[in-house]
Parts: sequence; C-alpha cells; structure tokens
Amino acid sequence: MNQARAESAGPVQLVRQSVGALLDGIVDYAGLFPPASLDMPTTVRNYAAYLRDDPDSWMLSRLVVPAARLDEFEAAARGVMPAEAEDDPWIISALVSGAGDAKLADEIARIERFNLDHADCRAGLALVDVIELKGDDAAAIDASLEAIPDELFPFYEIDWRSDPRGKIAALVGNDAGAKVRTGGVDPRNRALIPGVAELARFIAACAATDVPFKATAGLHHPMRHFSNAVGADEHGFLNVFIAAALANIKRIGEEEIREALAETDAAAFTFHEQEIIWRDQRLVLDEIEETRSFFAISFGSCSFTEPRDDLKGLGLV
Repeated sequence: MNQARAESAGPVQLVRQSVGALLDGIVDYAGLFPPASLDMPTTVRNYAAYLRDDPDSWMLSRLVVPAARLDEFEAAARGVMPAEAEDDPWIISALVSGAGDAKLADEIARIERFNLDHADCRAGLALVDVIELKGDDAAAIDASLEAIPDELFPFYEIDWRSDPRGKIAALVGNDAGAKVRTGGVDPRNRALIPGVAELARFIAACAATDVPFKATAGLHHPMRHFSNAVGADEHGFLNVFIAAALANIKRIGEEEIREALAETDAAAFTFHEQEIIWRDQRLVLDEIEETRSFFAISFGSCSFTEPRDDLKGLGLV
C-alpha cells in the first residue's frame, strides 16, 4: 500500500512511546468545515502556526482543502507556504467529486497542475497526495480507480447505514482506502453518527480485507461521550483507533470491536511506555506503528486544539 500518512518528525514532548505511536500524525486539519467553518486565510494561518510553533505539531498531518477551492488556497497561502528548497512541502488532502461524477477528471487535472506548480519552492512548496471522494456504488468505485493517477491515494467515503462490505471489497488489491463519517454537528442530523454496531461493522470489514481507512467528523474528544450540543453519544478517537489496532493486529471479532468503541472511561485503556492494554489484549509499539502506518490512518477535525487539549486533561500529552 502507498504510504497514505504524512511523514512526521515524531513527538517532541516527553510522552509515553505508546501514546506517541498511536497519535503520531493522527489529525488532518479541516478548519474550513463545520462546526469551525473558518475562512481560507484563517485556516491557512492556523495550519502554518501549528506546524511552525506548536509543540504538539507531531500529531498534525494533512490540511484538508476542496479541489474546487485550490485557487482560493493558493491566494491565501502565498508567502505562507514553505519557500526554501530544503523545506518540506505542506501535504494536502483534496476533497473531490464522487466516483462516477463527470467533474472528477477535471478536478484531478487541476490537482496535477497544482502539484507541478508547487514543486517549485518559488511558488511555495505544497503537495496534494491524497484525495477524498464519495463511493456510493461499487461499480463506480471500480471505474474511478482506473482514472486516478498513481500519485494520488484515494479514500472513498462509504455509507455506513448499509452493509459496507461490497464497496470495501471493490478497494481490495488497489492503492486505495475507505473513509467513514463518524459524526455531524447539527442536532437535526444525529442520524449522521453511526452507532457502535455500525462503526464496528465498518472497521471489521476493513480489517478483514486489509483495506486502510480514515474517519471524519465528530471525533473531537478522546473518549466516547454524550454531547449536549448534538444531543447524542459521540465516538472518541482513542476508542476508534485502539479498536482498529486490535481488529487489525489481534483480529478481534466484531463484538469485541463494539465493546472497545463503547468504552466511556479512559481508564479502560492503559498506556504503558511501550504498550497499550485493553482487557487482556496488549498492543506493543511495532503493532501500534504498523496499524497507524498502513491501516487506521487519520481522522479529519475542524479543530486541532480541542482534541489535543482533552488529551492533556487525561495526562497523555
């Protein structure tokens, strides 16, 4: 599988190695999207400041930008992107039209022009290496895979409300991953939040086929909890990524995945220096790193500070 996660300098704070391995590059910054809904200049400034000044920047990965707004991004990021030949480029995940949409080819061409332009440090260094798109139909997914260049790693958003296995099966053997929507911000849209059973089914299907995945929305907090703002239970990113590691490495069944996702007490997960323990299951460093590199890749969040601040409250970072 292509390396779908951005390279990270690793934890720069004194954190447990197991925590560092689990959280390294875990957040894709999506400040443009609800509930933050920031404008482009603010999103760009925030991302630059997090990378440059934040001691927890090791938890940060890609910047999420719709392909249709790349012109706007270029205008806002001019003079802000890295501009020295030895600098690392900003790594971007671009949202594009769904599989089967006629606009997809034009958006891919725009991304290719963007990458060519921003390989030159004089224009500011940036690279779109991941795209995210809806995958509502297995046949459309299969056809679109033929049109996506090898340089772009696609994550197809799979609707968890129906059995996802057929669509996930369409990704097997390809340099591609699945994406699951784990929340929504509007109280009227509580139906956007999968239950533990539906999310466990999705994770189990990905683990059974070794298809990598990312998550998006609703994962602002480490542990599963009731959200007064949404009026529903929301998933925790520690639950999701530890459950994924256990499914990927230990091959726990769907029922145990549900139980790990349902934990609401952070004490249910024990973080030692070189291992994470849940019940009688132990994940050691190389297993955690393998999962994060090749299976449970990242989650999109409109806030970088909120997930990080909650981790500080738990004493994990």
